[in-house]
Amino acid sequence: MEKQAYTTKPAPDMAATLRRRLTIGLPASSRGEERRFPLTPEGVTRLAERGFVIKIEQGAAAALNYPENRYTRQGAFIVSRDEALGCDIVISMAPLRPRDVSNMRRGSLLLTLLHPEMQNADTVAPLLQRHITTLALDLIEDSEGNRPFGDILAEIDGRAAMTVAAMPLADPAGKGILLGGVAGIVACEVVVIGSGIAACSAASAANGLGATVRMFDNDVYRLRRSVSELGQWVVASSLHPHVVGNALRSADVIVAAAPSHDVILGADAVGLMKTGVVIVDLSSMPGASFPSLPAIDVNNRTAIAEARRCSQRVALTNPGSLVPRTAAMAMSDTLLTTLERMFAFRSLSDALNGHRGLRTAVVTYLGRVVNQQIAKASGMRPVDISIYLSLS
Repeated sequence: MEKQAYTTKPAPDMAATLRRRLTIGLPASSRGEERRFPLTPEGVTRLAERGFVIKIEQGAAAALNYPENRYTRQGAFIVSRDEALGCDIVISMAPLRPRDVSNMRRGSLLLTLLHPEMQNADTVAPLLQRHITTLALDLIEDSEGNRPFGDILAEIDGRAAMTVAAMPLADPAGKGILLGGVAGIVACEVVVIGSGIAACSAASAANGLGATVRMFDNDVYRLRRSVSELGQWVVASSLHPHVVGNALRSADVIVAAAPSHDVILGADAVGLMKTGVVIVDLSSMPGASFPSLPAIDVNNRTAIAEARRCSQRVALTNPGSLVPRTAAMAMSDTLLTTLERMFAFRSLSDALNGHRGLRTAVVTYLGRVVNQQIAKASGMRPVDISIYLSLS
């Protein structure tokens, strides 16, 4: 039988959800640098059709440049921060502050990003005290082991990295050059450390602008797949110190994008780089690839201007937040799919038992930390979630 085409009507297995009218709250980011928002007005329409009540904190989606009445016309309510935090499900791209968690409903569900660099005992403990179930959106896997949220954000980060790099290169106070050059002039050199989604996205964007691209990784098989996908125009190599050193000396742009093995470019490597090089760190722990350099969020224009004034070399992070509307359009569909997958089951515990891709994304559950990375960051002992799920 031919598969039924996609329909905006609620699926039958969502009937219980529709009766309960679950509320979804979207508070504004507590971090000034985090400008991304996970829902477009069209996304509100689709969630409302499935019976969810959407409550958005006033100003939360301001960076998307949608008028708030676009959201209200689609069925959303513009509310206070406390009301958004008091919903059954809270979605926040940035980690919530402890006082925000104290305003959440006990036993509610928090959908956020992992952000291990921002987690410690003070931020995690309130989640445990209120028995908040926390899922990291960027860790949710589909049936094939892909991470839809994480992958789309990585792709956006990679492409935006080239936009970020092009601006200071073209600035007359910097080098005053085009990233891609023109006919008769040698193009800029871009070095990409890594060969995953963010790395390939950055390499593709750089090539599209006319730059010369070199890609390095220690995983030869992943490197081969990336070159096959990108084409023979990218020069790929394993991370041989001598070869990497020569590439760093001539590079105009260097992007560190989650290689298969942790790669740290310390002070010696940074010392090889020429004046005016633009460095972008896309690693999961911002700044970790360049420990000798200050890591500055691309939205912190004051810090960037001060570093440039002092001729200080820095590692720029979080380029994807410069294009929050693109991120919102990409994330809305994925968010809807995630929620439908969850509420196709009778309870959250059933969903976690029945879908391994959701289970791998759980960070806190029933007052315990179940994610190894966050447990280490917060100095807590992780618990195997399967123990709790086997009892439910």
